[in-house]
Amino acid sequence: MKLNIKQQELINDILKEAKNKYPVIEFVDLSTNPDDPEHIWVNVEGDMEEEQMLEFFDFAAELDINILLDYGYKITLMLENPDLVYS
Repeated sequence: MKLNIKQQELINDILKEAKNKYPVIEFVDLSTNPDDPEHIWVNVEGDMEEEQMLEFFDFAAELDINILLDYGYKITLMLENPDLVYS
């Protein structure tokens, strides 16, 4: 995946902001949405309780939509919780 300088800057900014608010997250990798190669997924993982995950999703959605509205880039923080047990 080839990123331009602004995309890389935006990714670094949202990772820094997310890490400051949710220190348990760790960057995993970047990927693209299989349905839209212009949509960058910033994959992170972190062990969070369900309530904190929901707060993270709201926080990430706000960052994502601001980037889309301000710069026109589709960049989304994608959280995976490797320790989450579904019942």
